[in-house]
Amino acid sequence: MFPYDPALLAAVQTTPQTTADVAQILETIEATCIDGDGLKWFNWLYLQVTHAVESRVNAAGPTSSAGLANPANFGDPVWIAALDVQFARFYFAAVQSSLSGASTPGCWQALFAQRNRPAIARIQFALSGINAHINHDLPQAVLATCQATSITPQHGTTQYNDYTALNSTLDSLIAAAKTTLHVRLLGDALPPVSALDDTLAAWSVVAARESAWNNAELLFHLADAPPIASAFLDTLDGLTALAGKTLLVPVP
Repeated sequence: MFPYDPALLAAVQTTPQTTADVAQILETIEATCIDGDGLKWFNWLYLQVTHAVESRVNAAGPTSSAGLANPANFGDPVWIAALDVQFARFYFAAVQSSLSGASTPGCWQALFAQRNRPAIARIQFALSGINAHINHDLPQAVLATCQATSITPQHGTTQYNDYTALNSTLDSLIAAAKTTLHVRLLGDALPPVSALDDTLAAWSVVAARESAWNNAELLFHLADAPPIASAFLDTLDGLTALAGKTLLVPVP
């Protein structure tokens, strides 16, 4: 779709091992994509999120100078960092499969198929990607991280508390993006009043992340029933793709 797609494909063929690796790949995508590529605006937002997570993971010391717990830190920063890496791999895998012509989750293909539509707003591309990444990829990333660290995904655990501790950070970044990216793909102004505002207002990252954790718990309990787990993921992809297509309806 874009002449630089082979460069994007090359960028995502390296499997990240650390949050720094994730940031480097995102930065490469950021530097490669032009403003008229809808993928750039999801990637732009995801890069901000990754830097915010990395900063908190690397926060110095578990306590403040007054000896009090530092709320910026995590109870299990190693697990959060591992989740960040596992999570990003799903995005990079989707880019790789789409650009190479392989089977790609429908929720991601909904965005990739519209990358060059100038009538669509930058924030629509950003939230369509967030929708695919959280609703479809995040449950699988949580499960994979828990399996790799021999932890059961459960509410009330240190890992769940760290996971939800990110909600306010993500919420503020997305709220800012709704203002910054509230223009058409090429930067043209949107109508002063449109149905897009209602669509954006209805989308909640906190609700989506809670649903993702619940689905990770469900997938954990379906470990002994692979056909049911696979059918569940297919259904989840279909529903997420439908939501993504709704988010990408061009603004008149």
